[in-house]
Amino acid sequence: MSDTRLPPAAIHAGALPPHRGASYPPPHDEPCRTRARTMLGDLFGITDFGVNLLTLQPGGWSSQRHWHSSEDEFVYVLEGTPTLVTESGETRLIPGMCAGFPAGAADGHHLVNRSDRPVLLLEVGSRKPGDVVDYPDIDLRWDSAAERYSRKNGEPL
Repeated sequence: MSDTRLPPAAIHAGALPPHRGASYPPPHDEPCRTRARTMLGDLFGITDFGVNLLTLQPGGWSSQRHWHSSEDEFVYVLEGTPTLVTESGETRLIPGMCAGFPAGAADGHHLVNRSDRPVLLLEVGSRKPGDVVDYPDIDLRWDSAAERYSRKNGEPL
């Protein structure tokens, strides 16, 4: 008899364990060490896109500033006042504001919590095979097909 159990239809996000920190090689992981990302879509078997609840403590970063070759990204501010940093400058966001980044647009971006209170964000992104992530401020690139970081010239770390 096959396993016919279905994923739950609904769950409280607080019941899922958050993943803390970042997988960047040191020292690039430092500004993201306090972030907590709860993967909401995985439990339901969602594979075409990712849905995350992201908490940034004061001083924390969502990521290194980056852009994706083939993945779209969208963020929605639930609580707090993060600062969005892009190629064109900085924008202070408030709850209810959102931002989006289409695949292939070389607009390096990230969110920084410069406030004295936690920030809570909803992140949504596509999951396309072969995505390459470029980090314009540092000599780093992520190749999802090879599942590895390298220098921008291709040299492995």
